[in-house]
Amino acid sequence: MIEIIKADSRHFSNFGWLKTYWLFSFSNYFDPHNIQFGALRVFNDDIVEPGKGFPTHPHEEMEIITIVLDGEMTHEDIMGNKTVIKTGDVQRMSVGTGLTHSEFNLAQEPVHFYQIWIFPDKSGLKPTYDQNRYETAKWENRLLPVASGQNIPETVSFHTDATIYRCSLDAEKEVTHEATAGRRIFIYLAEGRISINNETLNAKDQARIDLEEPLVLKAQQPSDLILIDVPSCKGWGYSEETLKGKEQ
Repeated sequence: MIEIIKADSRHFSNFGWLKTYWLFSFSNYFDPHNIQFGALRVFNDDIVEPGKGFPTHPHEEMEIITIVLDGEMTHEDIMGNKTVIKTGDVQRMSVGTGLTHSEFNLAQEPVHFYQIWIFPDKSGLKPTYDQNRYETAKWENRLLPVASGQNIPETVSFHTDATIYRCSLDAEKEVTHEATAGRRIFIYLAEGRISINNETLNAKDQARIDLEEPLVLKAQQPSDLILIDVPSCKGWGYSEETLKGKEQ
């Protein structure tokens, strides 16, 4: 099955300093029918204004991947990491038993990024940090793995049997991805229009896919997308109360 979720179904919050679309239940948005997709727990499409950000706060038992689309953010954590994540960078925090950190936009322009949370394969992991930069040309007309727990070279590694891909397609170009048993495929189209087998995805739409057949992604116009291939398992799972407590 390919489920298409239209752009206007995303939950939008405007805090002034932060404009964000939450594609799954997050913070004060709770939908019991939209908590996760397989091991994928969170996908937020965020814009943070200059001089603003997320003060020091804790997380635990999650693989957190940030992909910067435009601009930069300064990261600090209790392990002593202080880094700037910029356009094209992929940051990974395996927060495991607990990690306290902050992110601020100290630049003069807004920063636009995706934040992705994926359940780890097991609990109790030691917190770790990594980041890497990828040039745009590397994902032109191909699915480029940028973060993975599947031992793929030159990716930011994390602790889940999953992979995150970036891809930009020229008009009429196509790529394929094998959808297999026990997997879930999530696609978020940042811009453009593509077909996925016989379904059409427009800008800011998402596809949640549960199939066992090749997926053919063909651009009807220049397009940019994220594809996430995760296990179908439900991970650890949280109650409504726990979710709201963890995601403030």
